[in-house]
Amino acid sequence: MMRRLLTSLLVPAVLAALAGCGAPASADGRIPMVAAFYPLQFVSERVGGDLVRVTNLTKPGAEPHDVELSPRQVARISDASLAVYLHGFQPAVDDAIKQNATGKGFDAADAVTLEHAEESDEHEHGADPHVWLDPTLLAAISDRLAARLAQVDPAHAGDYTARAATLHAQLIALDGEFTAGLATCERRELVTSHTAFHYLAERYHLTQIGITGVDPEAEPSPRRLAEVATDARAHGTTTIFFETLVSPKVAETIAREVGASTAVLDPLEGLTDPDADYFSVMRANLSALTTALGCEPS
Repeated sequence: MMRRLLTSLLVPAVLAALAGCGAPASADGRIPMVAAFYPLQFVSERVGGDLVRVTNLTKPGAEPHDVELSPRQVARISDASLAVYLHGFQPAVDDAIKQNATGKGFDAADAVTLEHAEESDEHEHGADPHVWLDPTLLAAISDRLAARLAQVDPAHAGDYTARAATLHAQLIALDGEFTAGLATCERRELVTSHTAFHYLAERYHLTQIGITGVDPEAEPSPRRLAEVATDARAHGTTTIFFETLVSPKVAETIAREVGASTAVLDPLEGLTDPDADYFSVMRANLSALTTALGCEPS
């Protein structure tokens, strides 16, 4: 009886200790990961493949900047083997990872250099987090993520490296599409409701004119509205861009003022179409840009 009792106490303890050797797996055998918002979910799933199970902390169609986490989501962060996020973009996620996932966070900002967006209003400051809108920067993040996953799960390091290499090549090919598509355009000024396109504009030699700043919920001042309208007229702007997850009213106001139309330019902070992915949305953005800017086909 005593031997049976000792066995019942020791076996669970031994199993728990063994489970701690290497990457802990979820019930389906895959490594549990959390991603703060869609582009990081996309790259995590592409690099991790069928070896990982990725939970997105931002619901589809939700605006990610000011996301609030439920207790269940905080528990998922705590249970994850790796939490992929972008420091400074979502304060609630930053805090939850700091408190519940010490040593398990992968900050995408460590793989690239964040730059300051063009100031769109007298109160706008801070780094622009939207690095994924430059495909070459997302490629750099994918490479670094593969290396981190290899640390979490050394047995499959080669798989992560190979998947990252495939994704890297696809992103460089997409970069080539943008470079060719935007090479020769009548206009190079990009008027947007939200200053989210600094990296895209810089990569492809465009000039971003933002109505509001990095925070899409910010209200532009009357002075800023007048400045943008003046700039739009001066550059012969035919299209004012707005995004999918915030109200188009500000863009529509400027468009009416200058006699322009409006169109969607998606910053890819979250998907609204379940059949879309990073590549399809980026190619839709390229099509919208070439039409609005009067670009000649390559």
